[in-house]
Amino acid sequence: MARFALLVVMMTFFAVLALDISVPAVVLSLMALSNTAVLPRTHALKHGARREQAA
Repeated sequence: MARFALLVVMMTFFAVLALDISVPAVVLSLMALSNTAVLPRTHALKHGARREQAA
C-alpha cells in the first residue's frame, strides 16, 4: 500500500511538472499570435516591411 501511495505521489508530481512547463508555453504562444492578429501592420513594420505611401 505504501508503494502504491508513493507511486501516486510521484505520478502527480511529474504530471504537474509537465503542466508547469506546457501551460506558460501555450499562453505565450497565444499572446504572440494575438499580437500579430490585432496589429498586423505594426508587426510587419517592426520586421522590415516598408510603409505603403498614400497617393
